[in-house]
Amino acid sequence: MTAVAVERGGSRHLHPAYETAARHLRVVRVVHLTETITHFDLADPGGGILAAYQPGSHLIVSAGEKRNAYSLVGDGLNPTTYGISVMRRGDGGGSDWLHDNVTAEDLLEVEGPRSMFAPILGQRHALLVAGGIGVTPVLSHARAISRAGGTADVIYSYRPGHAAHLEDLEVLAEQPGITLFAVTTVDETLALLTDRFADQPLGTHAYACGPMAMLESYQQLAATAGWPKARVHLERFAAPEQDPGSPFTATVASTGQTIDVPSGVSLLQRLVDHGVPVPSLCRQGVCGECRIPVRSGDIVHRDLVLSDEDKSRGDAMLCCVSRGSEGSNIEVEL
Repeated sequence: MTAVAVERGGSRHLHPAYETAARHLRVVRVVHLTETITHFDLADPGGGILAAYQPGSHLIVSAGEKRNAYSLVGDGLNPTTYGISVMRRGDGGGSDWLHDNVTAEDLLEVEGPRSMFAPILGQRHALLVAGGIGVTPVLSHARAISRAGGTADVIYSYRPGHAAHLEDLEVLAEQPGITLFAVTTVDETLALLTDRFADQPLGTHAYACGPMAMLESYQQLAATAGWPKARVHLERFAAPEQDPGSPFTATVASTGQTIDVPSGVSLLQRLVDHGVPVPSLCRQGVCGECRIPVRSGDIVHRDLVLSDEDKSRGDAMLCCVSRGSEGSNIEVEL
C-alpha cells in the first residue's frame, strides 16, 4: 500500500495521527476529582485520530495567557481522547484559568504529546512512586505496563481528601502484575520506600513524580539501598529557588550580537528581549523546553533535566536557569 501524505496545520504527515503541532481539541468531559483537581478529556473536533504517545508524556495546553505542560494519564496506545488532570495552584496562572473558564464543548489549543518521562525499554519490572498530583504520569506508566502484561509495584502517597485517581489505580491493582501501596503520611511513605527499594527483582527500574521533598528522599533511599542512578528516574513539576547568579555575556552565533546578562536576569529573558525567540514553558529548569545549543563557553548548569553526561559535553544548556560563569561569554547557536 502506498502511503499518502496529508496536509494538516501547514505540515506534511503520512497520517493525521502523526500530528503534534499546535491545534485545537474539544473538551468532551470535565470531572472534578477533588476540591482542587479537575480532569479534562480532549478529542479531535472532527472525530479524527489522535497521535499515540509514550507513557509519561505530557500535553502543552494554552491556558489563557499561559502555556502549561500537563501529564497525560492514558497508556498512550491508539488514544481516542487525551486525558489530563489539573491541580489548581491558586496563583492566578494557567491551572486556575482552566478551572475557572473551561467547560465541556470548549476548544483548547494544544501541542504535543511530548515525551520527557518515558519508560526504559526492556525493563523486567517497575517501581512507580507518586506523590500528590504526581500520580498523573505514574498512572500513565501503570496503565501501559498493565496493558502490556508487565508487572509493577505502585506507591501512591497522598493527603486524605486529595487522592486523585486512587480508584483508577485500585482497578489496575485488581489485574495480575500490578500491586498498589497507598499511604497518607510522610513516615509511612519513607518506610514503604525503604521496604520496596530493598525488595525488587533484578532488572527493575524506578520512576517517581511528586513534591521536591519526596523526590529527594526517593533518591537518597535508592542510593542507600544500592540502586545505580541509571535505574532511578524522576520527573519534577517544580524546582527550588535559584540564587541570582553572576553577570556574563552571550553571543548569538548567527548574527554576532553580544548580549549582557546581569545578575538576577535569565539568559532566556535577555534573548527574548533582544528579539531572539526561544521556546519556553516552566522557566524553572524542569521541563527542557528552552534547551539551546552552545558553541563555546563556561556553562554553570542549574537545571534539573540534563544528565551529567549532557552537562559534561558543554554543547547545550537550559537558558531559563543555567548561566555563564562570572564575566565569561557563552556563544549560543541560535
